[in-house]
Parts: sequence; C-alpha cells; structure tokens
Amino acid sequence: MRRWLVPVVAVAVLWLTAPMWLGALGSFLVVADAPEKADAILVLAGDMDGLRVLKAGELARQGFAPKVYVSGPRPVYGISEAELAINDAARHGYDKALFEALDVPADSTEEEAKGIAPVLRERGVKTLLVVTSDYHTGRAGRIWRRVATGIRIKMVAAPDTFFSAGGWWKTRSGRKTAFYEWVKTLTGPLGA
Repeated sequence: MRRWLVPVVAVAVLWLTAPMWLGALGSFLVVADAPEKADAILVLAGDMDGLRVLKAGELARQGFAPKVYVSGPRPVYGISEAELAINDAARHGYDKALFEALDVPADSTEEEAKGIAPVLRERGVKTLLVVTSDYHTGRAGRIWRRVATGIRIKMVAAPDTFFSAGGWWKTRSGRKTAFYEWVKTLTGPLGA
C-alpha cells in the first residue's frame, strides 16, 4: 500500500517546486554580458518584433559603438530581414545611416556566424557587441566565440516578447520558445 506514496510525494514536490526548477532551466539559457565600448554592434537575425534592433540602436545612441550591423539571412516576402529591421528602427527615431544590412545566407546561428565573422574581420572589427534575444545569448555566445576568432565578443540581451527566464512556462509561446532553444542547445554540439 505504501508503494503509491513515493510517486505521489515525488509529483507533489515537483509541482510545488516547479517555479524554482523551471526558472533555473530558463535562466541557464540566458548568458549575457554588460555592454562595453566596442568597434561595432551586430544584431542577430530572427526577431520579428524588432526588439533586438531597437536594443542595438539604444546601445549605439549611448555611445557603445559607432556602427550597427544587422544580419538578414532570409528574405521575408522578397525583402531582406535586415532591411525590415533597419526600417523599423528608423520608424522608432534611429538614424538609418547608423545601420548597415549584412545579408549573408544562413539557416542557423552557426551559419550566420561563419558568414558574418569574415566580413567583420575585413572591416577591422576587433570588439563586437552581439545583440540577440535574452534566451538566445548563451548558445549564440558559445557559437560566436568559437567561430569569430580574433574578435572579442560580448553578448547583450534584448528582451523577448514571449520569453522571460522566471515565467516562460506560463504561456504557450514562452514554452515553445524555451523548448526550441533547449533542443538547439542540446543538439548543436552533435552537429544537428
């Protein structure tokens, strides 16, 4: 009769401590640095809400770097994602001349880094602030530091519409965001 007690207690403990361990799972994904003066800022692709490019514009306005490069590996309805992001930043009051589109074909963060890092080296970039969504900073930072040798990388977190480390499990979109980032985190080293 006591056999059922162990699983029931285990489920109860998991349920009661869920915010703690779910929050830890979310926090693990976020590995961001404080911004520092740099040669340039790079906005990684994949943010359809414009929060990454606005964060980069804010950093440039605060004097952290004179130039913002915007990655745009996939066109959206025939328009560069980078151009869409730059136009959005301009609508929010940022000078378009501050931004430059880098349209390098890529289907992953690793391909994006491999395509863009040589371009940045050619332009003399030695220190780079890489702006991406908070949940993406850990994985993207590991990739960029491995691929962009010779460039000092600092990862800067932009907020995300759906993800927060302390509450991602409360919404369907937050759960999807965390799930996909965890899958990519776990399978990335396998070359998947």
